[in-house]
Amino acid sequence: MSNFETQVLDKLYEIITPSKREMFDRIAADRTNHITIAIENVFQEHNASAVLRSCDCFGLQKMHIIEKDNAYKVQRDIALGAGRWVDQFNFNQGDTPTLDCIQRLKKQGYQIVATTPHTNANTIYDLPIDQPMAFFFGTERKGISEEVIQHADAFVKIPMFGFTESFNISVSVAILLNTIRERLNASNLTWRLNEEEQIALKIKWCTKILNGGKELEAEIRRRLLKN
Repeated sequence: MSNFETQVLDKLYEIITPSKREMFDRIAADRTNHITIAIENVFQEHNASAVLRSCDCFGLQKMHIIEKDNAYKVQRDIALGAGRWVDQFNFNQGDTPTLDCIQRLKKQGYQIVATTPHTNANTIYDLPIDQPMAFFFGTERKGISEEVIQHADAFVKIPMFGFTESFNISVSVAILLNTIRERLNASNLTWRLNEEEQIALKIKWCTKILNGGKELEAEIRRRLLKN
Protein backbone atom coordinates (compact mmCIF):
# COMPACT_ATOMS: atom_id res chain seq x y z
CA MET A 1 0.00 0.00 0.00
CA SER A 2 2.79 2.43 0.84
CA ASN A 3 4.32 1.88 -2.63
CA PHE A 4 0.95 2.68 -4.19
CA GLU A 5 0.64 5.82 -2.05
CA THR A 6 4.15 6.83 -3.12
CA GLN A 7 3.05 6.53 -6.75
CA VAL A 8 0.01 8.71 -6.04
CA LEU A 9 2.25 11.34 -4.45
CA ASP A 10 4.71 11.17 -7.35
CA LYS A 11 1.90 11.89 -9.82
CA LEU A 12 0.71 14.84 -7.75
CA TYR A 13 4.28 16.09 -7.44
CA GLU A 14 4.49 16.18 -11.24
CA ILE A 15 1.80 18.85 -11.17
CA ILE A 16 2.90 21.18 -8.36
CA THR A 17 5.96 23.42 -8.52
CA PRO A 18 9.45 22.29 -7.42
CA SER A 19 9.42 24.92 -4.67
CA LYS A 20 6.19 23.47 -3.25
CA ARG A 21 7.61 19.94 -3.44
CA GLU A 22 10.71 21.02 -1.52
CA MET A 23 8.59 22.82 1.06
CA PHE A 24 6.24 19.86 1.59
CA ASP A 25 9.15 17.41 1.95
CA ARG A 26 10.96 19.65 4.43
CA ILE A 27 7.96 20.49 6.59
CA ALA A 28 6.41 17.00 6.63
CA ALA A 29 9.73 15.56 7.84
CA ASP A 30 9.44 17.70 10.98
CA ARG A 31 5.73 17.16 11.62
CA THR A 32 4.54 15.35 14.73
CA ASN A 33 1.50 13.72 16.31
CA HIS A 34 3.46 12.95 19.47
CA ILE A 35 2.07 16.11 21.01
CA THR A 36 -1.21 17.85 20.35
CA ILE A 37 -3.15 20.79 21.75
CA ALA A 38 -6.75 20.89 22.97
CA ILE A 39 -8.38 24.23 23.75
CA GLU A 40 -11.56 24.41 25.79
CA ASN A 41 -14.15 27.17 25.31
CA VAL A 42 -11.70 29.85 24.20
CA PHE A 43 -13.95 32.80 23.38
CA GLN A 44 -11.46 35.40 22.10
CA GLU A 45 -11.01 34.78 18.38
CA HIS A 46 -7.53 36.30 18.19
CA ASN A 47 -6.29 33.93 20.92
CA ALA A 48 -7.81 30.86 19.28
CA SER A 49 -6.30 31.85 15.95
CA ALA A 50 -2.89 32.49 17.50
CA VAL A 51 -2.95 29.00 19.06
CA LEU A 52 -3.64 27.48 15.64
CA ARG A 53 -0.74 29.44 14.17
CA SER A 54 1.59 28.24 16.95
CA CYS A 55 0.59 24.62 16.32
CA ASP A 56 1.67 24.99 12.71
CA CYS A 57 4.88 26.85 13.54
CA PHE A 58 5.99 24.20 16.03
CA GLY A 59 5.15 21.29 13.72
CA LEU A 60 1.98 19.93 15.34
CA GLN A 61 -0.33 18.29 12.84
CA LYS A 62 -3.43 18.11 15.04
CA MET A 63 -5.37 20.59 17.13
CA HIS A 64 -8.55 19.83 19.08
CA ILE A 65 -11.22 22.44 19.76
CA ILE A 66 -13.89 22.03 22.44
CA GLU A 67 -16.83 24.36 21.85
CA LYS A 68 -19.16 23.72 24.78
CA ASP A 69 -20.07 27.38 25.34
CA ASN A 70 -18.12 29.35 22.76
CA ALA A 71 -17.97 28.77 19.01
CA TYR A 72 -14.50 28.60 17.50
CA LYS A 73 -13.72 31.13 14.78
CA VAL A 74 -10.45 31.75 12.98
CA GLN A 75 -9.20 35.26 12.29
CA ARG A 76 -7.34 34.87 9.02
CA ASP A 77 -5.03 37.84 9.55
CA ILE A 78 -3.76 36.21 12.77
CA ALA A 79 -3.79 32.52 11.78
CA LEU A 80 -2.06 33.40 8.47
CA GLY A 81 -3.37 30.30 6.71
CA ALA A 82 -2.37 27.83 9.42
CA GLY A 83 -5.81 26.26 9.27
CA ARG A 84 -4.99 25.00 5.81
CA TRP A 85 -2.14 22.83 7.07
CA VAL A 86 -3.12 21.80 10.60
CA ASP A 87 -5.86 19.18 11.06
CA GLN A 88 -8.57 20.56 13.33
CA PHE A 89 -11.01 18.39 15.27
CA ASN A 90 -14.06 20.14 16.69
CA PHE A 91 -16.10 18.84 19.62
CA ASN A 92 -19.41 20.68 19.81
CA GLN A 93 -22.11 18.00 19.82
CA GLY A 94 -24.15 16.76 22.77
CA ASP A 95 -23.81 17.70 26.42
CA THR A 96 -20.27 16.41 27.05
CA PRO A 97 -17.92 17.73 24.34
CA THR A 98 -15.00 17.99 26.77
CA LEU A 99 -15.39 14.37 27.86
CA ASP A 100 -15.84 13.30 24.22
CA CYS A 101 -12.53 14.95 23.35
CA ILE A 102 -10.73 13.41 26.33
CA GLN A 103 -12.03 9.92 25.59
CA ARG A 104 -11.09 10.08 21.92
CA LEU A 105 -7.57 11.24 22.73
CA LYS A 106 -7.12 8.54 25.36
CA LYS A 107 -8.24 5.90 22.85
CA GLN A 108 -5.57 7.23 20.50
CA GLY A 109 -2.94 6.65 23.18
CA TYR A 110 -2.52 10.19 24.45
CA GLN A 111 -1.88 11.18 28.04
CA ILE A 112 -4.14 14.03 29.07
CA VAL A 113 -1.96 16.84 30.41
CA ALA A 114 -3.79 19.70 32.11
CA THR A 115 -2.04 23.06 32.09
CA THR A 116 -2.58 24.95 35.32
CA PRO A 117 -0.55 27.20 37.65
CA HIS A 118 -2.50 26.06 40.72
CA THR A 119 -1.06 22.60 41.42
CA ASN A 120 2.22 21.04 42.47
CA ALA A 121 2.63 20.07 38.86
CA ASN A 122 5.61 19.22 36.71
CA THR A 123 7.10 22.18 34.92
CA ILE A 124 7.51 22.29 31.18
CA TYR A 125 11.20 21.51 31.79
CA ASP A 126 10.81 18.27 33.75
CA LEU A 127 7.51 16.82 32.50
CA PRO A 128 8.15 13.30 31.11
CA ILE A 129 7.82 13.44 27.33
CA ASP A 130 8.29 9.79 26.34
CA GLN A 131 4.55 9.17 25.83
CA PRO A 132 2.21 10.98 23.39
CA MET A 133 0.70 13.98 25.16
CA ALA A 134 -2.41 16.09 24.66
CA PHE A 135 -2.04 19.46 26.38
CA PHE A 136 -5.33 21.00 27.50
CA PHE A 137 -5.73 24.76 27.80
CA GLY A 138 -8.82 26.42 29.24
CA THR A 139 -10.64 29.71 28.91
CA GLU A 140 -8.92 33.03 29.35
CA ARG A 141 -10.82 33.74 32.57
CA LYS A 142 -11.40 30.41 34.31
CA GLY A 143 -8.70 28.12 32.95
CA ILE A 144 -9.35 24.42 32.42
CA SER A 145 -12.62 22.90 33.58
CA GLU A 146 -13.09 20.56 36.52
CA GLU A 147 -13.83 17.84 33.98
CA VAL A 148 -10.33 18.09 32.53
CA ILE A 149 -8.80 18.15 36.01
CA GLN A 150 -10.66 14.96 36.99
CA HIS A 151 -9.54 13.04 33.91
CA ALA A 152 -6.00 14.39 33.62
CA ASP A 153 -3.08 11.96 33.71
CA ALA A 154 -0.60 14.73 34.51
CA PHE A 155 -0.40 18.45 35.27
CA VAL A 156 2.10 20.94 33.94
CA LYS A 157 2.86 24.58 34.64
CA ILE A 158 4.99 27.31 33.16
CA PRO A 159 7.23 28.91 35.79
CA MET A 160 6.34 32.57 36.35
CA PHE A 161 8.05 35.25 38.39
CA GLY A 162 5.67 38.21 38.45
CA PHE A 163 2.48 39.31 40.22
CA THR A 164 0.01 37.99 37.64
CA GLU A 165 -0.81 34.31 37.96
CA SER A 166 -0.92 33.27 34.32
CA PHE A 167 0.10 34.13 30.78
CA ASN A 168 -2.36 34.87 28.00
CA ILE A 169 -3.45 31.51 26.56
CA SER A 170 -1.81 32.01 23.18
CA VAL A 171 1.45 33.00 24.90
CA SER A 172 1.21 29.97 27.19
CA VAL A 173 0.77 27.62 24.23
CA ALA A 174 3.74 29.13 22.41
CA ILE A 175 6.04 28.94 25.44
CA LEU A 176 5.04 25.35 26.21
CA LEU A 177 5.39 24.17 22.63
CA ASN A 178 8.76 25.86 22.20
CA THR A 179 10.13 24.12 25.29
CA ILE A 180 8.62 20.70 24.62
CA ARG A 181 9.72 20.85 20.98
CA GLU A 182 13.29 21.67 22.00
CA ARG A 183 13.28 18.77 24.46
CA LEU A 184 11.99 16.39 21.79
CA ASN A 185 14.67 17.58 19.38
CA ALA A 186 17.32 16.82 21.98
CA SER A 187 15.89 13.37 22.80
CA ASN A 188 16.32 9.95 21.22
CA LEU A 189 12.55 9.45 21.02
CA THR A 190 10.78 8.58 17.77
CA TRP A 191 8.35 11.47 17.76
CA ARG A 192 8.16 12.62 14.14
CA LEU A 193 5.69 11.23 11.61
CA ASN A 194 6.88 8.00 10.02
CA GLU A 195 7.41 7.76 6.26
CA GLU A 196 3.93 6.40 5.54
CA GLU A 197 2.30 9.16 7.57
CA GLN A 198 4.39 11.79 5.81
CA ILE A 199 3.35 10.49 2.38
CA ALA A 200 -0.34 10.60 3.35
CA LEU A 201 0.08 14.12 4.69
CA LYS A 202 1.84 15.37 1.57
CA ILE A 203 -0.92 13.92 -0.61
CA LYS A 204 -3.44 15.82 1.49
CA TRP A 205 -1.44 19.03 1.19
CA CYS A 206 -1.21 18.64 -2.58
CA THR A 207 -4.98 18.33 -2.89
CA LYS A 208 -5.37 21.53 -0.86
CA ILE A 209 -3.35 23.67 -3.26
CA LEU A 210 -4.63 22.20 -6.54
CA ASN A 211 -7.92 23.22 -8.13
CA GLY A 212 -10.22 20.22 -7.83
CA GLY A 213 -7.50 18.52 -5.82
CA LYS A 214 -9.62 15.73 -4.33
CA GLU A 215 -11.12 14.85 -7.70
CA LEU A 216 -7.65 14.89 -9.25
CA GLU A 217 -6.33 12.56 -6.56
CA ALA A 218 -9.26 10.18 -7.16
CA GLU A 219 -8.56 10.16 -10.90
CA ILE A 220 -4.86 9.44 -10.34
CA ARG A 221 -5.77 6.52 -8.10
CA ARG A 222 -8.16 5.13 -10.72
CA ARG A 223 -5.52 5.31 -13.45
CA LEU A 224 -2.85 3.68 -11.30
CA LEU A 225 -5.17 0.84 -10.34
CA LYS A 226 -5.82 0.14 -14.04
CA ASN A 227 -2.10 -0.24 -14.78
